Amino acid sequence: MGDKPIHALRHLKDSSMRLALDLVKQGEADACVSAGNTGALMAMAKCVLKSLPGVDRPALVKGLPHIQGGRTYLLDLGANVSCDADSLLQFAVMGAVVAERVEGISHPRVALLNVGEEEIKGNDLVRHSAELLGQCPALNYIGYVEGNELFTGKADVIVCDGFVGNVALKTAEGVARMMGRMVGVEGAKRTFLGQLASFLFKRRFKTLNPDQYNGASLLGLRGIVVKSHGSANERALCHAIMLAAEEVKAQLPAQIADRLETVLSDRDQ
Repeated sequence: MGDKPIHALRHLKDSSMRLALDLVKQGEADACVSAGNTGALMAMAKCVLKSLPGVDRPALVKGLPHIQGGRTYLLDLGANVSCDADSLLQFAVMGAVVAERVEGISHPRVALLNVGEEEIKGNDLVRHSAELLGQCPALNYIGYVEGNELFTGKADVIVCDGFVGNVALKTAEGVARMMGRMVGVEGAKRTFLGQLASFLFKRRFKTLNPDQYNGASLLGLRGIVVKSHGSANERALCHAIMLAAEEVKAQLPAQIADRLETVLSDRDQ
């Protein structure tokens, strides 16, 4: 886990991670699932499998549960710390294909993560990206959403650069852990209300167990790669494997390539 991505790429060609990716490239495996070093996985996957036509940078995407019972797909989650507007447009298209083919959402609503909903809000990158997304007929672009709407179900796909996405995801994970620990405090359990709150939270937690949402997909490659959390247990790792199987069944790389080809040809006209 401590190896730098460039070292892993150049010197660890006999590692299990590299061998798994080689099997995908050779057609002997349909997907690669790894709980190893994220940076090494991204570097190796891009080198071995190559990017799809029209993809400048692969992106990490994850389905987050929302209060309406479905999932909102957030990307990028850290594969690209800095991006340009064209990359965010590509992320939006890829995220929309995932929402359609894996989640079964027709005409998924796509939004940009921003510091406000007004058109004047945001930096130059976000405003330029909004322009491109709004001009893309293949997308159901609904505008900006703020961080407090990640789990409301307002959008099916939320797009941002990898720096913002990684911070948002890690913040959400930290809040979830804090809530779990607060409910589990012994002092709270001594009171009737504390016991009731603990019971209700644990009952609800069964449907929101983070193990069910383990696995972030590396989109934009000529093969399927799913990154599992490094501390995943057996149940969580199983969910990451099932996610990879769903993407194989949906023929996700081919679907993304077809959609991007359509978007790029529309822009050129």
